[in-house]
Amino acid sequence: MSNRLQLAGLATLWDQLRSRGKPRPRVPSAVTVLDLDGTTLRVVQSTPRGGIAQVWSGALELPADADRNDAAMVGPAVARALAKLKLKPGPVVMGVPRARAVLRTLIVPVIEKLPELASMVHFQVGRDLPFRMEEAVIDFRVCRRLEPSPVAPDVSAKPESGEAAAPAATAKLEVLVAAVKQEVVDFYRAVAQAAGCELTALGLLPYANARCVEACHVADGEAAFALVSLRPDEVGVDIIARQTLLFSRGAVIRGGADAATTPAAPPPASDALIRSVVIEVVRSLHAHSGMDSSPPVEKIVVAGVTGHEAEVVSALGARLSTPCTLLDPASALELPGEFREAAAGAIGALGLALGAGDADGLPFDFLNPKQPAVHHDRRRLWAFVGVIAVSAVVFGVLGLRSALVKRRTAILDAATAELADAEKKRPVYRRLILQTGVIEEWIKGDQNWLEQYAYLTSILPPSEEIYITSMAISGQGSIRLAVQARSGETLARLDKQLRAAGYDVKPLAITPGADRFGYEFRSNVELVSAPKQKIDLHKVKPAVRPVDDVSLEPSAYRKGGGG
Repeated sequence: MSNRLQLAGLATLWDQLRSRGKPRPRVPSAVTVLDLDGTTLRVVQSTPRGGIAQVWSGALELPADADRNDAAMVGPAVARALAKLKLKPGPVVMGVPRARAVLRTLIVPVIEKLPELASMVHFQVGRDLPFRMEEAVIDFRVCRRLEPSPVAPDVSAKPESGEAAAPAATAKLEVLVAAVKQEVVDFYRAVAQAAGCELTALGLLPYANARCVEACHVADGEAAFALVSLRPDEVGVDIIARQTLLFSRGAVIRGGADAATTPAAPPPASDALIRSVVIEVVRSLHAHSGMDSSPPVEKIVVAGVTGHEAEVVSALGARLSTPCTLLDPASALELPGEFREAAAGAIGALGLALGAGDADGLPFDFLNPKQPAVHHDRRRLWAFVGVIAVSAVVFGVLGLRSALVKRRTAILDAATAELADAEKKRPVYRRLILQTGVIEEWIKGDQNWLEQYAYLTSILPPSEEIYITSMAISGQGSIRLAVQARSGETLARLDKQLRAAGYDVKPLAITPGADRFGYEFRSNVELVSAPKQKIDLHKVKPAVRPVDDVSLEPSAYRKGGGG
């Protein structure tokens, strides 16, 4: 039982470690921001301390019928524009415009752990997205904490019996959620790769606009203001308060600067364009005023470099009672005069550069979004651990089997080599075995055959009368002699001498057979030593060597005779 509790505790600790929020990768403070504004590339480079170092803008060389959603065409155009500006960007930050993002404001319970808060945000916003969750990249920012309004308890009211007391109000979090399709993130990543740049972060342009206006000190405190951003083909309306983006809306303006360049659309009248912008601004203000607990807009700021900004300011001032001014970011940020025109149209790029230099980094980063906690099924986890353990045992057994097989194979190879060598030496072994068998037979016979040989040479007649041509000893202990004699009488005397010496002699068979030395008779003698025979070599005297016997002379053993 204790082991099971320990394992359960380890599993809980593993889940906690896996679900703990990991810090978002920090974007380097010195970055290059690239903003694709229609057919214009706006570039802002920041300093290592988060300030603004340079601001440029350049035209993108794209065909009139080019698809600006094709990264294979936009990326090389960005590379050519950077080459004309003589820029070599390091870490690059880009931003997603409002038209490509879905923004939602959620009210969620107070959750301290970031991964669990991300899980809650994903769960709630998933029901409002116009596309599937599998296609979405979601990031969010906590705007503020909403404390419950204090309500004085009614002392006079007494709860009826059985009626539960009303639950106390709890604090909530106001969260701004931004979602884009995965294909949008892939587009910007492909553009940066085709341009030869390293994309390190992908922010949100509406929030970057809010960050830039905040740095320009347009409004302070709790007052809300509207930022109207004029771009070549769209207008964006961002309502900002408490250094937070409260509302953002983007709309495509028919007859913008890029649309006017197409042959099929004639250049629109300036009055029609201004009226369209004013209508979109009024719609956005009405939509914002309908939101709960939203502060009223006290100021409108217009930014852009389309050439119609002053006219839009005048038109809004005539239509609305809210003060309306033109934003000059170069003066507010104390930038050099040569950056004045480029900075007026690059408030989004400026906000991205300033946000990248903040201590917390960009609040929205679609390359590194805040991920929800991963909740593990313990049963599946333990089943997976069991499968891993069984696999480890199986692989261990297979490895041990392989090692043993290799060891036995090595032994088999050594034995095979030894057997092959023994096969080559088989004739030698066979001859040695035969010789060993003869010696063993001699040993089993319990006879000193050398002594028998010496004794026989002592009792036989002298060599002038008889000599031995061969001698053999059988396994039964019998001695066979082949002799050559000069006369039959010598052979008859030999039989008597052998019997007298204690041998059992079989009858001799005498056959004529002269040799070249004059010995006329040949015979085979077979004799057996008697069991009680006692041989004493001291009592016998061998025959005297003939005078002409040279068989023991050294010269007799040299090749070719004496000498």
